[in-house]
Amino acid sequence: MLSSNLLLKCRSKILLRPCVYLVNQTALSSQLIEIGHLEKPKTTSNYETGQLFLHKVWGYRGIILFPWVARIFDRDLKDCSEEIKYNLTFLGGREVKCSTENYYQVLIDCRDRPYIRAQTEAVTFMGCASSSYRLLQSVPGLDYTAHRDILPYTATEKLPLKHEMFDSFFLYKPNKDPNIEAKDSLKVWKNNNVSWLRISDVHKETTEEVRITAIPFFMGCRRMPETTLYSWRYCIRLENLSDMSLHFKSHTWRIFSMSGLTETVKGKGVMGQELSLDKYSPSFQYCGHVNLSTPYGHMSGSFQVNREDGSSFDCLVPLFLLETKINQDDTLF
Repeated sequence: MLSSNLLLKCRSKILLRPCVYLVNQTALSSQLIEIGHLEKPKTTSNYETGQLFLHKVWGYRGIILFPWVARIFDRDLKDCSEEIKYNLTFLGGREVKCSTENYYQVLIDCRDRPYIRAQTEAVTFMGCASSSYRLLQSVPGLDYTAHRDILPYTATEKLPLKHEMFDSFFLYKPNKDPNIEAKDSLKVWKNNNVSWLRISDVHKETTEEVRITAIPFFMGCRRMPETTLYSWRYCIRLENLSDMSLHFKSHTWRIFSMSGLTETVKGKGVMGQELSLDKYSPSFQYCGHVNLSTPYGHMSGSFQVNREDGSSFDCLVPLFLLETKINQDDTLF
């Protein structure tokens, strides 16, 4: 189900119905806008840089910048071609099956950002500063999208995508095929920022028809007077796979550091607010940050979820590693 904009397929064309984003997401305007022609999704090859797409979960329009190959640690995985068993005995005593999947760095059309239940400024990094202290900065409308969530299309609009960085990275040539060409500046930007852009591991687990996906990213280090502080961001996606309305009442995080310390953090709902997911709006995504004084650790957690009938259960967040990724030439700030 598309969670933000209602997409209608009509005679191989894509029609986008803009909506006013409400809590129940039932208020739709009657205006239909043609935005392009659907293409056949790829199953055996990668999508190219400059490919326009619709996101199957969030419904936004986007454009692919470049691909990453991620390791998928799926607690629900039973069978897998090219299966790899990855032993996490030292991190909870569970053996988790692993596969690989392509994820794409993408730009989100700024016209669609207000209508999706996901943070649109979730990609953060350590920026440069005049002092030795690195400031936390964010890139608006930058996302990571799994290959399976891509619905490719060719635009018929005069403005195929609206984003602050589109003109810096692409040339739009409506009379050519393909009609979107990447500039050299995109490759330069990727090479300069690969350390905090790269996605490597994706962790998934399902509890009582609630699937949680966790993706950690190492952002960098800050050298303090007496220690070095290591920073990560993590992306959490919550998906209600049932037809029942679920209410996320509270959360608990357990953060383990290689120094031997374990910190337990409890709070209300999701990001400090109670959250409901139902069949009309089944998904939500957000990002958080964590700092450690050691270069390695791990995180796990749970959400207390209430059902419509008054019963409740604990939904598990899969354990994920916090690993540093520093090359010898990297500088610690």
